Amino acid sequence: MEQGDEEENLQQTAAHKKMKTIIKISSYQEVIDSSQPKSQSFSQAFAFLKSTEFYSPPPQPVPASSSQSLPDSDITNPRKNDQLDTSCSSTSASAATPANSLSASSSVTRNAILVSNRQRGNPLLKHIRNVRWTFADVVPDYLLGRSSCALYLSLRYHLLHPDYLYYRIRELQKNFKLRVVLCHVDVEDVVKPLLEVTKTALLHDCTLLCAWSLEECGRYLETIKVYENKPADLIQGQMDTDYLSRLTHVLTSVRHVNKTDVVTLGTTFGSLSHVMDASMEDLARCPGIGERKVRRLYDTFHEPFKRVVSTHPAVLETPTQNNTEPRLVGEEQDVDGKSTEDASQHKKEPELNIKSALSAAFAKYSAKIGKSSKPEGEEKEHENSNSQ
Repeated sequence: MEQGDEEENLQQTAAHKKMKTIIKISSYQEVIDSSQPKSQSFSQAFAFLKSTEFYSPPPQPVPASSSQSLPDSDITNPRKNDQLDTSCSSTSASAATPANSLSASSSVTRNAILVSNRQRGNPLLKHIRNVRWTFADVVPDYLLGRSSCALYLSLRYHLLHPDYLYYRIRELQKNFKLRVVLCHVDVEDVVKPLLEVTKTALLHDCTLLCAWSLEECGRYLETIKVYENKPADLIQGQMDTDYLSRLTHVLTSVRHVNKTDVVTLGTTFGSLSHVMDASMEDLARCPGIGERKVRRLYDTFHEPFKRVVSTHPAVLETPTQNNTEPRLVGEEQDVDGKSTEDASQHKKEPELNIKSALSAAFAKYSAKIGKSSKPEGEEKEHENSNSQ
């Protein structure tokens, strides 16, 4: 028995030694968790201070109006103060929520198209995708801004109710600066109904926009809403103020003349007037300007505005001797006299071209400037004579 107990003890000691030599390897997640510091909030880190004798709760703030209306016992009671704070916060939150909702609703309606309730079910609304829209109780079909609106009209509906557009425009009165009649052309014979719609729109100072699909109608409404606060100068072409840009704009309007040719002509002649006075030989001396460009430039500045109609009538086929009618000598003389008079009138009329028109305009302008400057000079001379 003793030997058995000794063997068991030896086995236990050997097993204990083996347990001590085993090295436990931690997993990857355990290593990551142990390396990261434990994040604690400020209140958790210093929570133990509340249990010490050095901690005292802060005093509760009491509003002045509530402190005057409550007795002293209620003020000193912290539980009642907490109830008072919660009630004040709830009332302020309840008062703030309608104000926020009103401001949000006003901003939404300001940036959205207001659609009249009579337009419910109109398939056009499915194609207004880039701008918000909402139903509202408004007079026009689509309220696009403070001073702009639109009325939707289908030509098919106009054929059934010809007076509908007139009564709808009359309901608008003069409350809007821009009144658009958005006409959807959905019939084949459009001449007569479109003429009636055009007359009605013009007589009532409305802008007529014709669209041939519902998608196009939606794009018109979206564009008017997006450009509601944009200035009118945005769609105007911007012209450069420097002389070279304006000279380029003028000369490139002539066919086959490019910007390089404009620089060559500007450096050679110096100004547009000298280019207009130049002969074909002078223009041909410029490098890079061929015969075709020379001809185009010269004809542009020297061809008359009015095309000269030939005084001689077209030669007709000689009639046969049987169908010839005798003509008197006096009639032949009258015809010759008329032809000579027409020729003399054409000779008397001066040929108008770009050069002559510009020179006449500059002459009138200089004459006006001279007339306006003469009275001032005469008044000064009259004052000087009176002073002497």
